Amino acid sequence: MVSIIMGSTSDLPVMEKAAAFLDQMDIPFEMNALSAHRTPAQVEQFAINAQSRGVQVIIAGAGMAAALPGVIAANTTIPVIGVPIKGMLDGFDAMLSIIQMPPGIPVATVGVNAALNAAILAAQMLALSDQALSDRLQAYKESLKQKIVKANQDLSQVKYKNKVN
Repeated sequence: MVSIIMGSTSDLPVMEKAAAFLDQMDIPFEMNALSAHRTPAQVEQFAINAQSRGVQVIIAGAGMAAALPGVIAANTTIPVIGVPIKGMLDGFDAMLSIIQMPPGIPVATVGVNAALNAAILAAQMLALSDQALSDRLQAYKESLKQKIVKANQDLSQVKYKNKVN
């Protein structure tokens, strides 16, 4: 199971992309709002108890100070994927907060607002021990390839006076 954690429900428009992908891949997940600054005791308890509840990967999205992924990672051995959420400084403040973890407290970090990539990374981690999931991910990657093949077919029909292909 994957746990999607966001600092507040205002992060849902970003984090729902992770939920949609996990649904598409038939991966069970939970989704909660927890704040490293407003509910620190609940964040700590969530992280401490996550493994015993069957959580295998945590996706944590946070903006601005972005302490949430690091606080979770400090309290568990489960892999944590941080999603910096665009806020005050186009998300760079959140990104820097998440990637600058001290030695021993790793947080994998995806791009700003890249919850979809966080879900794909979580699925790839889970697929290491789940062949059926690995096959679904392979089919997803093939569909990405087919989108580009089709785009090039469509572009071949676009005509310009000096276009040579």
